[in-house]
Amino acid sequence: MSVIDNAVYVDGQRAAAPDSVDGALAELHRCRDGGSGGDEANGNSFCWIGMLRPDESEIQDLAAEFELHSLAVEDTVNAHQRPKMERYGDTEFVVLRPARYVDRDEVVQIGEVHLFLGPNFVITVRHAVEPELGAVRERLERDPELLSHGPMAVLYAVLDRVVDDYLPVLTGLQDDIDQIEEQVFRGDPAVSRRIYQLTREVIAFQRAVEPLQEIFLELRGRFAKSGEAPDVELRRAMRDVIDHATRVRERVEGFRDLLGNILTVNSTLVAQRQNEEMTRLSEAGYTQNEQMKRVSSWAAILFAPSLVAGIYGMNFDYMPELHWTLGYPMAFALMLVLAGVLFAAFKHNDWL
Repeated sequence: MSVIDNAVYVDGQRAAAPDSVDGALAELHRCRDGGSGGDEANGNSFCWIGMLRPDESEIQDLAAEFELHSLAVEDTVNAHQRPKMERYGDTEFVVLRPARYVDRDEVVQIGEVHLFLGPNFVITVRHAVEPELGAVRERLERDPELLSHGPMAVLYAVLDRVVDDYLPVLTGLQDDIDQIEEQVFRGDPAVSRRIYQLTREVIAFQRAVEPLQEIFLELRGRFAKSGEAPDVELRRAMRDVIDHATRVRERVEGFRDLLGNILTVNSTLVAQRQNEEMTRLSEAGYTQNEQMKRVSSWAAILFAPSLVAGIYGMNFDYMPELHWTLGYPMAFALMLVLAGVLFAAFKHNDWL
């Protein structure tokens, strides 16, 4: 059963509460027609039926009963609509995107609520479990004076609940941004991915909040007309919701700008750390190169005497200067001269 609650209200008081879909439709029909006696409908009487994930046949039944426009019905069946407020004859069609912050997963979940507001009926269709509109209904029933204003009072209460539920989302997003800032300056390599994910969530949240401005502009235009929400207190209450929604919208815009700045800072810090690493590697390479120069220089210096000693150390009978008296001093001197020349050359080229 997709009908969660339904009731007929007269002067802000619950007058009937049908316990079945057929009974709800009958009561709603009598409410619209002014009761079974055929009297003209009471201007302070209306009916409110609340539904959760109704199937297409149930929506079509309600559409036939209340003569809902086919485009609005199509939007309700398909869901996944942007927040908006459209008028089809005497019926207002409102789409809202409530949101909630799931602290365990650190994600923002976006829901969807559709409202059909007629002269003496309200139909609320929820496509997600949250928000629980039963609390909204209970709040209105505790305030008969407000509820006596009919469907517009229901729209105000639902808007107020949706906007109030945005506040914990802002708190959750602010906490996430604070954690991300710490990760950025701590050099956490996983922070880039988290910034990207949080930016996507903020954008999705912004898409739920931003269009409310158009709805409120439409409502202000309606309030300016005679006969539209004439009660001063209801107007003041609606303006309070508008102010809260405006602050939410401004904070969401600030979050998006802040995340953009954090991403820029993170990119700068990553590039700086990469440059520092490259500098360190370059310095290490330079030091290693200098050490290799010294090793190579000494190896070449030692190689020259070894070459001479190796030649004169061969055991052949006939070798030049083999029996010469000055052969040994000449070979030793040649070793020293070659080593000295190489040392001077390497020293001149700063290899030593």
